[in-house]
Amino acid sequence: MTLQKKSDSVLLMYDPVGPVMTFSTQELNGVKSMSGLKARALIGAERPMWEALGANTVSMPTGEVYSGLQTGMIDTINSPPGSIRAFSWWEYLTHGQKPYQYYADAYIMANKTWFNGLPQDLQQLLINVGQEVGQISTDEILKTGEETLTEFQERGGIVTKLEGDALAEFNTLMSDKVIPVIADTVDADVISAASAFAAN
Repeated sequence: MTLQKKSDSVLLMYDPVGPVMTFSTQELNGVKSMSGLKARALIGAERPMWEALGANTVSMPTGEVYSGLQTGMIDTINSPPGSIRAFSWWEYLTHGQKPYQYYADAYIMANKTWFNGLPQDLQQLLINVGQEVGQISTDEILKTGEETLTEFQERGGIVTKLEGDALAEFNTLMSDKVIPVIADTVDADVISAASAFAAN
C-alpha cells in the first residue's frame, strides 16, 4: 500500500509469470547437491539462496542463458518451468528440483488519480475483471508449468521432489539463512503485507 501511495497507483490485476524452481545440468537431490554449482542469477534477490547453498553465482541476462548452458559457463538456473521450454533451455538442462521457491509476479496498475475520476460502476468493473482474469491467469500458468514438467520428463529429464528430511533441511536453510538476508533489503511494511498475503 505504501508503494501505491507513493506512485499514485492502483492495482487492477495480478498477472503471474509462474512458479520458480531449480533446474540444472547436474543431479539435484537436496541442499548438498547444489554446493559448487555455477548458478545463473538474474536478480539480486536470488543471490542469498545461492550463497547459502554454496553455489557460485554468475550474473547473466535471459538472452545469454542458452549459450551459458551450452558452453558450461553456468549449469544451474532458477526458472518457471515454462521458460525452459520457451527458450529451449531443456536441450541442456537434465534435472529439476521442487519445491517451488517463489512465484514470480507481474501486475497491471493504473494511475490512481485517473482511476478515481472514472464513474464508480466503471471502477468496480475494472477491479472485477482484473480479479477474474488474474485468477484465470494464475490457474493457467500453474497448469502450464506442470504440463511442461511432464514434457521435460518425457524428454528424459528428472524431477526430484524434496520430501522428509531433505525438504526440512531445505526449508530450514531458506528460513534461517535466506529470508533474513532478503528481508533486510525490503521495507518492513512490505514484509508484513507479504507475510499476511502468504498466510491466506
